Amino acid sequence: MTGTVTLPIWLLVLILLFGAVTFASHFLFPSVRWFLRDRMERGLARLNAKLERPVDPFKLMRRQDKIVRLIYDPQVMQAIADHARETNTPQNVVFEEAKSYAREIVPGFSTLLYFGVAIKLTRWLSNLFYRVKIGRVDAELKGIDPDATVIFVMNHRSNMDYVLVTWLVAERSALSYAVGEWARIWPLSRIVRAMGAYFIRRGSRNALYRKVLARYVQMATAEGTTQAVFPEGGLSLDGRVGAAKMGLLSYIVAGFDPAGRDVVFVPVGLAYDRVMEDRVLTRALTEGTRRFRARPMVMARFVMRMTWRKLRGRFAGFGVASAGFGAPVSLREWLAAASDHSTEALGADLMARIVRSVPILPVPLVAAALLSGPATQAELAQRVADLEQGLQARGHASRLGKGRDAKTDGLASLILRGLAQEVDGKVRITPDADRLIAYYAAAVLQGLEDSREDAATRRT
Repeated sequence: MTGTVTLPIWLLVLILLFGAVTFASHFLFPSVRWFLRDRMERGLARLNAKLERPVDPFKLMRRQDKIVRLIYDPQVMQAIADHARETNTPQNVVFEEAKSYAREIVPGFSTLLYFGVAIKLTRWLSNLFYRVKIGRVDAELKGIDPDATVIFVMNHRSNMDYVLVTWLVAERSALSYAVGEWARIWPLSRIVRAMGAYFIRRGSRNALYRKVLARYVQMATAEGTTQAVFPEGGLSLDGRVGAAKMGLLSYIVAGFDPAGRDVVFVPVGLAYDRVMEDRVLTRALTEGTRRFRARPMVMARFVMRMTWRKLRGRFAGFGVASAGFGAPVSLREWLAAASDHSTEALGADLMARIVRSVPILPVPLVAAALLSGPATQAELAQRVADLEQGLQARGHASRLGKGRDAKTDGLASLILRGLAQEVDGKVRITPDADRLIAYYAAAVLQGLEDSREDAATRRT
């Protein structure tokens, strides 16, 4: 029992290694996990106390658990059986296909990444490029039922929309975005998914895929997940707020239970003095195609170049960026009051509210004034004042900044970009700039229209 045992060094090292692993797995790791989990829960409790709408438990579920819950949902299982029968495919093969769709759609969520990194980054990027102003904020927003699911519905002007809105509502809640194919590029896809965004295939006609997507959206909505959607389904090519596509809206309405948790839509109107993708978008409109791809390296180089110019004091920014928040729409109340319960009627109502929520900015005002033809400085100033007065009469909020003049700010920006020039005492659009001027003027002209949707909005 007390004899000496001789072992090779390699065997001694192996025994010590196994012992260390056993000790760590049985004593050290559980303690560390408990310590980190306790700190995380306390941190989350402090964070939720600051938020108007706390992060919901469904959002905090492990991604794999959400995938399992989605794929074994009775409606999804029925869709799998129907698809297998219709396509004469083994049910286990269809099940794996549905599971791949679930993995593609379902996001994860990291509170550290979202609130510790993303919010700071979006604030920095927003202030790097723009002077950020809040447009009109409807007083009814304070009266939203705390238990209701809030869905921000927004016009889609730029990929900066995600950045701007994420920061502006950071004190309210964590947003779950519906993002398209552009965000599926590695490593961007990992970051986007960890921030709670879910991927969608726009225009997919696969019935099984649509059912899996619909059930995820309905689950998240029923659990109270705050969401942000762009009903237009893509970036505006002409500068106007377009018609709503019915995909996500139809899923939300179809899964809504009037006796359960209410759903409240908050219209958000976004406006920019300069949309960074404006030339790409107007070119796509001329060519009649939406086939433009996001190139991450190009965007990264652009941000780095602007940052370097900012540090050297040679970048004045792109003017004003603003978001206006309109009157909320309770889905329960809307269905009770509306004579037409169709998703199309709801979509038209929401888009009309978004139009009226779009703030008034200098560049769009001056662009709209220039469409009437060349003008002296005094004549241009009067046109801008008339447009601004007409928009304010229709409820649009001016976001020019204290002591600022719309004509001066807007015209300076257009001249700097070479879109306008002063010749023989008159300001005019430069040759070949008509397309971009019309793009920026579209938001102002649309705001002045007596849209047919107004009656539908007033009905609620």
